[in-house]
Amino acid sequence: MTSISGLLLEPTGLDANLNEEEMAIVEGIRRFAKEVLRPAGVKLDRVTPEEMVAPDSLLWQVLAQTKELGLSFGAMMELEPLQRARILALASEELAWGDGGLAGAILVNQMPALYSLLAGNQEMADYCDGKLGCWAITEPDHGSDMLDADAVLQSSDGNYGRPNCVARVEGDKIIINGQKSAWVSGAITAQVCALYCHLEENGTTRPGISMIVPLDAKGVTRGKPLDKSGLRALNQGELYFDNVEIPLSHMLAGPENYCEHVYHTLAEANLHVGNLCVGIARAAYEHALEYAHERKQGGLPIIRHQNVRYRLFHMFRKVEAARALVRRTVEFNALSPQPALQGSIAAKITGTQTAFEVASDALQIFGGNGLTKEYPMEKLLRDARSGLIADGCNEILAIKGGSLLFNPELV
Repeated sequence: MTSISGLLLEPTGLDANLNEEEMAIVEGIRRFAKEVLRPAGVKLDRVTPEEMVAPDSLLWQVLAQTKELGLSFGAMMELEPLQRARILALASEELAWGDGGLAGAILVNQMPALYSLLAGNQEMADYCDGKLGCWAITEPDHGSDMLDADAVLQSSDGNYGRPNCVARVEGDKIIINGQKSAWVSGAITAQVCALYCHLEENGTTRPGISMIVPLDAKGVTRGKPLDKSGLRALNQGELYFDNVEIPLSHMLAGPENYCEHVYHTLAEANLHVGNLCVGIARAAYEHALEYAHERKQGGLPIIRHQNVRYRLFHMFRKVEAARALVRRTVEFNALSPQPALQGSIAAKITGTQTAFEVASDALQIFGGNGLTKEYPMEKLLRDARSGLIADGCNEILAIKGGSLLFNPELV
């Protein structure tokens, strides 16, 4: 009987419809991810948070090199919506395949410009373009609930309580007071911030208002960079606002359209997190697949063992399924008049859960070696675990997604 070998797939897997331009972009960014991001990510993972954001840190060199990739906000806006969405998804997966933390740092720098565009504020989009950015929404006493601006998840016998950060409008100015939590991604390195908070009017507060805040404005201070287990190359930290004044023209959304703006923001952010985690999952799978061919046990490479092949196949299956859902939602949202938030949430949960499961299985294939810093698996597992909480914990997002399936006309 003749043995039939399987088709050896490219790293892009079952992406059969990539055109020449997309393949060239993927290959170029994959080289950058392998040659620059992977070694830099390992080094930055092992320094203190303070050393990571210091002026002589390798981080700044990486961010400078990233500008040469041609993925700036301005460059992307010259493309048609579907083409732009596809290229960003492909590029972001490759960057996260290189290093999830650095991919997150690269992505978050674009968020103020991106969210300005979502709000239809071209002036702020142009103002933010080329500047390092961050997105500040979570607060010390408010985490994923800040993503529930219309309070559909709030308990009937409770409330979300007093906000930690509020803004008020006085004439042609917005005045901001309060604090955003230590989980503001990019807070320590950012020049501009997309700030989402409550609005104070006549002594009461309500959701909400979003605006672009230059972080060199008088009254803005930053906390220490957060020391955390995963995605360590993505700096996070607190932001404090003490009577910070910005022009009213910096406003992206007010209380009349704030809920809609948060909807669009979350639909965009969740997709990016899910996509980044597909890159992390793919990296874990590929490391395990390579190691299984190299590592010998009982005189044979462990890929010869049925259980190893069984485990690897399910890792392959999960990566392909997660990518398919992410990419399908990316294309739907790019073409639809309104993005499907339930699709973005499903993509985020699927991508992050897949990354965690695949990284855990990959570490198991490495055995004891997987727990050491000599091999990449323990870092990938830490990075993957962070995704289950990033941009809304998966439990709250699932409830939020479920609320979007509710049709009051049928009950």
